Parts: sequence; C-alpha cells; structure tokens
Amino acid sequence: MSEAVRVTRLPNGLTVVSETMPRVETVSFGAYVAAGTRDETAEENGVSHFLEHMAFKGTEKRDAAAIAREIENVGGHLNAYTAREQTAYYCKVLKEDLPLAADIIGDILTHSTFAPEELERERGVILQEIGQANDTPDDIIFDHFQATAFPKQPMGRPTLGTEEVIGAMKREALTGYMRRHYGPERMVVAAAGALDHDRLLDLVQRHFEDMPEVAPPPPEAARYGGGEFREERDLDQVHIVLGFPSVPYGAPLYYPTMLLSTLLGGGMSSRLFQEIRERRGLVYSIYSFAHPFRDSGLFAIYAGTGEAEAAELVPVTLEELRRVQRDVTQDELNRAKAQLRAGLLMSLESTGSRAEQLASQLRVHGRVIPVEETKAKIAAVTVEQVQQAAAAAFRAAPTLAALGPAGKVPAVPAIAEALAA
Repeated sequence: MSEAVRVTRLPNGLTVVSETMPRVETVSFGAYVAAGTRDETAEENGVSHFLEHMAFKGTEKRDAAAIAREIENVGGHLNAYTAREQTAYYCKVLKEDLPLAADIIGDILTHSTFAPEELERERGVILQEIGQANDTPDDIIFDHFQATAFPKQPMGRPTLGTEEVIGAMKREALTGYMRRHYGPERMVVAAAGALDHDRLLDLVQRHFEDMPEVAPPPPEAARYGGGEFREERDLDQVHIVLGFPSVPYGAPLYYPTMLLSTLLGGGMSSRLFQEIRERRGLVYSIYSFAHPFRDSGLFAIYAGTGEAEAAELVPVTLEELRRVQRDVTQDELNRAKAQLRAGLLMSLESTGSRAEQLASQLRVHGRVIPVEETKAKIAAVTVEQVQQAAAAAFRAAPTLAALGPAGKVPAVPAIAEALAA
C-alpha cells in the first residue's frame, strides 16, 4: 500500500481511509454504506434510494435549502447514488473546506429529520423519476434484464422501487431501514486530495460520533435464473440485452472476464463494434459489460437496432460469442490490457475516483489494493484464460430482455441452442 494511503479503524468500528495527493487543491470526501437494493425486502423495495433522497432534505440544524446553500457557498458539489450493494454520499470541495464537507455528510447521516412535508414532496419526485425511467427504453431495459436474470429476489428488484411500493411507503420504513443498516461497521468514510489523515480523523470522530451500532441480517444469496422478458412497444428501435451468469469480485476469472468484456464490446476497436456497426451497419450502439457482485455477477451485451435488422444482429452476435471461446489473438488481448490499464491509471487523476476506489476495495476485499498489484494481475492474464472465461459465461443459461418491435428477436431456447452448436 502506498505511503500516501492510510487506513484507521475507529473504536466504534467505523473505517476511515484517505489518500494524500499534495499537488491538487481539492478534496473529495464521502461516506459509503454497505447497503443497497439487495438488502431490501419486497415490501420496502426502493427504500435505499428513497433514503438517499431524503438525506438532503433537512437535519436538526439545517433545512434542505441550507444544505445546498452551504456547500455551494464555497463552490463545492454534493451528491449521492444508490446501487445494489452500496449507497454513497459524497462531495468535492476546496482543500480548506474539508471541515464543512465532513460536517454536512456527517450531519445528514446522523441527524436527518425526515420531515413529513419533505417526505411527501420527495415521494412525488421519485415517482416522477420512475415514470421517466419507464418512458426511456434504453434505461428501463436494464431493470427488466436484471429482474429476469435474478427472478423474485432482492438482487433482481429495481433500485428505484415500484410506483406501488414507493406510493405507500411510510416514514417508519425509512427510519427503520436506516437504524438497521447505517452503522459504523457497515460504513467506510473515504477521502482523497490535499488533506492530512490525522486531521481527517478528528473531523470524522466529531461529526460521525452519534452513529448507532447495527446488526442487520445478511443479504439473501443471489440465485441466477435466466430466461426471457419481451415487451412489444411502438418504438423505432428494439432494445436488446443478452446476458449470462458471471464471476463475483475476487474470483480467479475476474480479470480474464474484464478483459473479455473489453475486447468483445468495450470500444470502437472491439469485435462487436467492428463487425456489427462498422462492417454491417446494423446498430448505432452496441457494447458489452461485466458487473461483478459480492457472490455473483452478470456479463451482458446491449444493442439497439431496427426491427428488420434484429433478425441479422442476434445471429451475428452469437457467432462472435462462439468464436471468442476458441479464437483470441495476443494482439487484441494486448490492446484490451492497454485499455483496462489506461482506464485504471486515468481514474487515479480524479480525487473522487480515488476516494470511491479506496472505499470499494475495503468493502469488497477488506484491504486497499496497490495499483501495481492490479496492473500485474492484468498483465498476467493469458489468451487461454480469456477463452476459458468466455466458455464459462456463454455456455451457461442465457437471459434475454427485448423491448420494442421485438418480433424478429430469437427466443431464449433458440439462442441457447445456437450457442451450444
């Protein structure tokens, strides 16, 4: 671990990590909670996201306007997001304003009031957000894909929740969820930039001291199901996500799978982009992605295409999935390694990315992973390992989500049969 990186576990169990970057003038500061959509019950689906919204709507000493005004008075940025395994609250400020950043983030996580009038107002905002997502096919298709891959379980439920559940959610659901999950043992406070670690510790101890101990139940294990979702809509394009079960964080094939995604559909030089967009002109957008989770993962390809083109698009894609299991060149693997390595190093120039990486590594691996270690693992991946990763993924049961004029998109049994050939 770099000398610039320091990790401290406070007596109450809260982990604080920082990386000093002396040549910058800013600091990114965030609290990363190991709780998200997969920690919710069906009756409270969307509560993590609702809670993230409500955290900015007032505390015992600040109303919503004061929270926004104080951070923007110093030119800072304050934001949050909800994911399936994490909720993050973070800000970026000039280095002299780190005390304010720690004060505001600590305040919203320990002294939010959840005022009834603010809760009703934000409920309306979230319902509008759900409606907007439903009206955006290249957005909502991924929720349908996730729900089909992990049916009838927390991992498959939408992060935003549903209109029915959000419309009926009580204040007690938010406060109860926060009491169960927002404790020091479930949180990492991370900062990167022009800072001093010991001073940071003083700020965190002062502003996060009122955090209660928690003992939440372990999340339900992810159970990949696979299958098919298909919805006919009157759209110009059919939006398709085709995916497969994949590896979790830390798996032996983790880095081969990341490189497989890069060379298959990770850029303009990738196989799918070159064959399907450049040579055949079948799509405007096509890409692949690998999403690891704590105990599972997904590998998928997204494409948006016309109704007529879908009949050619899917068979060509399947041929590429078969071919990559037996034919990967050293040149394209080297190019994928260069892309992955460059993306890693470029991200280190951002204080926000550094803080988030530190928190993520501690949450997932229990330690900060040196950059040189990651680079060495990328460099060590062989052609055979990438082919092995492809075979492990593409010979498994597929998941298909199709939205739009999808009549010419093959069904899952036909796709499985083609991949087995």
